[in-house]
Amino acid sequence: MIVAAVPIKDLNVAKQRLASVLTLAEREQLARAMLRDVLRALGGAGFDHVWVVTREPAVEAIARVLGAEPLAEAENRGHTAAVALAQAEAARRGARVFLTVPGDVPRVTADELKELAGAAGDGAPAFVPSRSRLGTNGVALAPPGAMPLTFGEPSFARHLDTARARNLAPRVLTLPGLGLDIDTPEDLTALAAETVPTETGALVAAWLNEPGRFGLKPLSPSTHR
Repeated sequence: MIVAAVPIKDLNVAKQRLASVLTLAEREQLARAMLRDVLRALGGAGFDHVWVVTREPAVEAIARVLGAEPLAEAENRGHTAAVALAQAEAARRGARVFLTVPGDVPRVTADELKELAGAAGDGAPAFVPSRSRLGTNGVALAPPGAMPLTFGEPSFARHLDTARARNLAPRVLTLPGLGLDIDTPEDLTALAAETVPTETGALVAAWLNEPGRFGLKPLSPSTHR
């Protein structure tokens, strides 16, 4: 059994690092679009269970519409605690592989997710770094409790060190879709330049084509398809 978990914080506090270029309503719209893109990719990967760890009814509703299962947490204690909750539940249910990705990687593909899940083995956790190689955008563990996970930069190096300290042999995968998390205005422009269609990419491209938005020139019509 393969279980994938996506931790989602409250939508009204999503993407605060983009507050200089997006309104609160736009940041919430962005968070919803990204979550839907991530869940569509996970649905296409064919895993046994996809969980969305949240305490927010609106997020639970999105999860159910896209075939995922809400995993409720009593309070928003952060990304690390949400993943730990899912890890423990996966272990309790006897999962063979536990996989976690964030909800802000809208360019991730089903093939990338299957590659990540397939890379994990007994004694060999698999990790996907962010583009900066500071954050960890994907983890696969077999079994789910193989090691603790702690997120927040520089989590990628920390996860490798933790694995090796436990005599595990970490495997590192560079996956461009999963590596692109959306945190800064530069990430928005990188997403809009992608040619693979996503709901989030179309939303961001529309914003970028508004005159003066982000202080950048509008995209040409051929930039995003």
